[in-house]
Amino acid sequence: MTGIARHVVEMCRHLALRDHDLILYLPEAIHPGYPVIEWAEIRTSHHPGTLRRLIWGQSELPRLAVDDGIDVLWGPAHRLPRRLDPRIAKVVTVHDMTWRHAPSSMRWRGLIADSLLMRDAVTAADRIVVDSAATAAAVAAEFDASCPRIRTVHLGLTAIADSDAGSSPILSRLEIEGSYILFVGTLEPRKNLKRLLAAYASLPEQIRAGLPLVLAGGQGWGFTDPANIARRLGIERFVRLAGYVNDAELHALYRGARFLAMPSLYEGFGLPIIEANAAGIPVLTSNTSSMPEVAGDAALLVDPLDVSSIAAGLERLACDDNEHARLAARARANASRFDWAKSAAAMESVFEEAILARRFCGNAE
Repeated sequence: MTGIARHVVEMCRHLALRDHDLILYLPEAIHPGYPVIEWAEIRTSHHPGTLRRLIWGQSELPRLAVDDGIDVLWGPAHRLPRRLDPRIAKVVTVHDMTWRHAPSSMRWRGLIADSLLMRDAVTAADRIVVDSAATAAAVAAEFDASCPRIRTVHLGLTAIADSDAGSSPILSRLEIEGSYILFVGTLEPRKNLKRLLAAYASLPEQIRAGLPLVLAGGQGWGFTDPANIARRLGIERFVRLAGYVNDAELHALYRGARFLAMPSLYEGFGLPIIEANAAGIPVLTSNTSSMPEVAGDAALLVDPLDVSSIAAGLERLACDDNEHARLAARARANASRFDWAKSAAAMESVFEEAILARRFCGNAE
């Protein structure tokens, strides 16, 4: 699952554990790779494809919500129906402002949809939820949204299935015996892989020989081809492409890594940061958007637009054992700040606020 999908599943599962009745409205059938959902009613329609999903969200979804007599409709990813029964409270989650701050890293369809539809959702919502304080500030600035309607609810940490990192088949498949630098994320422009690979290529060969670079993640969009980039840079023998990995494989990769390298151009949160910290390893990440907020004091921050800055950070975490140990000692404590049970409790409070605002004050603050 991607970050947003994991957020929806975990948040809803923990809300169900708090004895709420949930209904999931889906424009099409759940992907077979998702976990079995037994804690919610499911209303599945048949509207595959971007355009048909948009039509469904503005037509059938509002009707279903009225028929079910729900108290609050939550749009978990930037969208709400433009017209909804005024008795129903509305909450929208805005995960990021990529369309404004890193538009070149988005598919054109998502870019157009967010730039046109996010404003309507933010304007109509009784409460606006964001994943980070950085996104809260960006939303308030972009939409002139009143801060009293914005609530920051951090994502939680999902426990990843344990595995014996020393004997995991994935490490054997990648021909890895020692430690390595790890990247985790969808292979797409926002993840800044071109600069990461260029920075890695600039390291002394002795470092690269001792610390291969492992890229774990499925192919996204934008024709990001790390294998071809690595060949052009002459570092293909030091780069390992894991592709999409399951949770057990991911856990093994985190445990065996010296550190996580995540110099993204922009992130609304950045789940791999806390996943890596939970495994006890430090992180190299960007000094922009939400990443410093999430990484806390367990990361080395770099300028994602400056290859030399990324390279200096890679070399420091690769060679400076004292700095590495200092950050690693803080990793698990940083990860412990993020908990889905706490996130669900905070979201419950947001829903209660929205319901009261809708019942007694329209959508007043």
